[in-house]
Amino acid sequence: MHRRIDPERLFGTLDYFDGVHFAPRATAPAPFSVGLMDPACPPSTVFAAYNRYAGPRDITVRRFADHGGRGSQPYERMLWLRGLGLAPAVGR
Repeated sequence: MHRRIDPERLFGTLDYFDGVHFAPRATAPAPFSVGLMDPACPPSTVFAAYNRYAGPRDITVRRFADHGGRGSQPYERMLWLRGLGLAPAVGR
């Protein structure tokens, strides 16, 4: 059943859901990525979560990227995970 929710109440609740609050309890390896022109996830919030993250972490800063993350580098991420023993070696 769909019901209307008061937007003020909704956004008031969402204020409490910020990754920075969960970061100190996280221990899994995490590749972070931040677009410095991202209007949806401001870079300051990404850096805050990254700096408080308790597990192994790596961050890629994209100077001209927005929320779409233009120019992602999955190969570099795979190499980082492989260095932690979490990605398989490439077979030859």
